[in-house]
Amino acid sequence: MKIAGRVQDIEVSGIRTLFESAGPGSINLGLGQPDFDTPDHIRDAAIQAIRDGKTGYTNNTGIIELRTAICEKLKKENNLTYTPDQVIVTAGASEALHLVMQSLVETGDRVLFADPGFVSYAALASLAGGRPEGVPLDATLHLDVEKAKEIMGGARLFVINSPANPTGAVEGAETVRDLVEYAMDAGVTIVSDEVYEHFVYEREHVSAAAFGDDVITVNAVSKTYAMTGWRLGYLAAPEEYITPCVKVHQYCQACATSISQYAALAAYKGDQSPVAAMHHEYKARRDLIYHGFESMGIRFPIPEGAFYAFVPMDQGLISRVLSKGVVIVPGSAFGKNSPNFARLSYAAPRSTLDEALARIRSAL
Repeated sequence: MKIAGRVQDIEVSGIRTLFESAGPGSINLGLGQPDFDTPDHIRDAAIQAIRDGKTGYTNNTGIIELRTAICEKLKKENNLTYTPDQVIVTAGASEALHLVMQSLVETGDRVLFADPGFVSYAALASLAGGRPEGVPLDATLHLDVEKAKEIMGGARLFVINSPANPTGAVEGAETVRDLVEYAMDAGVTIVSDEVYEHFVYEREHVSAAAFGDDVITVNAVSKTYAMTGWRLGYLAAPEEYITPCVKVHQYCQACATSISQYAALAAYKGDQSPVAAMHHEYKARRDLIYHGFESMGIRFPIPEGAFYAFVPMDQGLISRVLSKGVVIVPGSAFGKNSPNFARLSYAAPRSTLDEALARIRSAL
């Protein structure tokens, strides 16, 4: 039996492997998933959609009400102007990234992203025939702007993820503007992955599309509204990119789940107080984790957003922590530049985080 080389060369996600192998009594800080329930008004909207028989195919690009609501959200929260015809509703941000890679990347094209960075970028670039290339971070775990410029020439895409997974870093307006403007001059399309935009603690979130036209914005309800399993995201892009992305979308997905679309519509149009409550709790958990490691003598840049801590740990300590029943993800899963780090998700109750810190302390 023959398997396509483009698939054979892709590694199975180390994050998923750890998540699925966690044994009884383990504390799983490996998967980046909110531990909150989806807010009631969103769940109620989905139930009502089922009762109303809204269970068939929708327009390939998504129901017009949701695409309009997304445009209103982008204008109000991000000061970005899009029309519904510039939006494709997708099966999570993951599919949005897949559509972009398949539609814009030719064989051999270079695709740039932070290293360490989210595991999907390199895999999706490779599946599209591209050449993934990591952009190094500086000592504060932010993008090294000058090094990024050095390697940007001739690239096809540059993925900016802020707030970032796995580091929790939030790029400032000056950095984002500098990178976008340089990319526009170099003919490089920016893909701005903004799925953690509502979980920023000391800084402000900045959308890359505010600084250039050749930018594709990717987002989802997954993290913001604790809806990871609903699989509902979107991309917003210049009109020239919509038709090719729809072609891929038609044949791999047809449309996002109709019920999830109506739930997402309620999320964007309804009560936003649950998001503020989650933000408040994540910040408290961030502080708990950060000061807990600080008390052990382990210091690192404080996470500015998302719900991850990227902690310095050698391989021996990572192994001992895993043996204590605390599931964390080795930094090597996120690229070549962080073998002596580990990512911990603090999307878990504070009592659970306290117990995890106690186990890590015993591992030390």
